[in-house]
Amino acid sequence: MTDILLTHSYFMKFDPKQERAMMPYAPLGTLYAASVLEQLHFTVSLFDSMLAASEEEIRSYCSEHRPALVAIYDDDFNYLNKMCLSRMREAAFAMAAIAKEYGAYVVVHGSDATDHAEEYLRHSADAVIVGEGEQTLAEIALQVLGKRSVNVDSIPGIAYRKDGAVARTARRPPTKNLDSIPLPAWHLIDHQRYKQLWKKRHGYYSVNIVTTRGCPFHCNWCAKPIYGQVYNSRSPENVVEEIKLLRRTIMPEHIWFADDIFGLTPGWIEKFSALLTHEGIAIRYKIQSRADLLLANGTVEALARSGCTEVWIGAESGSQKILDAMEKGTTISQIYEARRVLKTFGIKTAFFLQFGYPGEDQNDIESTLRMVRQLMPDDLGISISYPLPGTKFYENVRSDLQKKSNWVDSDDLALMFRGTYSAAYYKKLHRYTHKFFRFWKGIRLIGDLMTFQTSFNNRTLKTVMSIGYFAPAALLDRCVLSYLARR
Repeated sequence: MTDILLTHSYFMKFDPKQERAMMPYAPLGTLYAASVLEQLHFTVSLFDSMLAASEEEIRSYCSEHRPALVAIYDDDFNYLNKMCLSRMREAAFAMAAIAKEYGAYVVVHGSDATDHAEEYLRHSADAVIVGEGEQTLAEIALQVLGKRSVNVDSIPGIAYRKDGAVARTARRPPTKNLDSIPLPAWHLIDHQRYKQLWKKRHGYYSVNIVTTRGCPFHCNWCAKPIYGQVYNSRSPENVVEEIKLLRRTIMPEHIWFADDIFGLTPGWIEKFSALLTHEGIAIRYKIQSRADLLLANGTVEALARSGCTEVWIGAESGSQKILDAMEKGTTISQIYEARRVLKTFGIKTAFFLQFGYPGEDQNDIESTLRMVRQLMPDDLGISISYPLPGTKFYENVRSDLQKKSNWVDSDDLALMFRGTYSAAYYKKLHRYTHKFFRFWKGIRLIGDLMTFQTSFNNRTLKTVMSIGYFAPAALLDRCVLSYLARR
């Protein structure tokens, strides 16, 4: 028997776009919860739904381990969980129901559960953890497993049923000293399976680490149901110890630092870089950051020196009007300069773009496309404005929301409020921008080949040949967009 069975609600199988990309990362937040529970001497097992075929697979785990407590504990550091996808919500409901069949006490934690606690409590959950979850889950486990005489309603940070209604306890403040939290329980993961998938598709094995929790900036479309408006950081020493552990055990060749904002604390990146050098550690990694932060003296140089090979910037739009409406706090000139500096130090630049924000018109869209063509980032991530509870953006468009209030999967991209153009327009714009980008990437590559700035090989040949597809495909999409815009 096992005291606690942990799982999470994200199934890559239910998200076709992500399954095609095949870049699975372990449920880091779930592993943190497991390590805290193990520190209290609970026996813990894990059903890792990331690579599972269906919710039914949890049944065999419940049958084998007979846990007293089942925690559907979503990974707070996985942006796909932050999207609150309805297919994953259904998966959580199904797993909760199965766990109840085996007599377990069911706890749920995550962004969607925080926003929709009443729904989860109606679907077999006994308690919903609101906010940062490790300590709250530990206290629930102590109560459920009879190791401490504590009433559930005295535990901060939960929602539960009381007299037929949803009751909530006081919110638990986030942990400030992140070094006090034990390292994730990496031993619970089937690393060989993750490694095989990564190696087969990408030729290397990447793992995820977080160095911070939260984000202090005020983009008005960004939901922060777990940590709120805070930013706490691990020490560089603590992060390097985790990297050393992973190199001794599972031997990754690449790291994805999944922080909302990497290295915001002054001097953090420089110290991190120095520690890696001192330890003789050379490993490639990628991060997320903001254009303005990258322009601080020495930041990009320190990133390059420590092994950073790729930076994803929340560019969002090529229109200053839209950035200001989003309260992004960055400028178009900063995006251009950040791209230039990163390129100077040989670091790839990728842009997150967002279409459909209220007030965006054709001029704004063309400004974004022009920015993509001029800066030619190394990769793009494109989304449609998605209102989530708890944001100023959500409140501004709330009266326009239709019956559908969540995307089914990450490729849904439905516009769920009244925008400048139709939902069909933005869906097509998403596809067009990718083709537009690939076409101009091929044209730029031809120029580089002609001026001997790059070498001719199978990869460059494939990119150049792809122009034959992307040119007519983009032109056709442009015609469809013109038609949809007129409608």
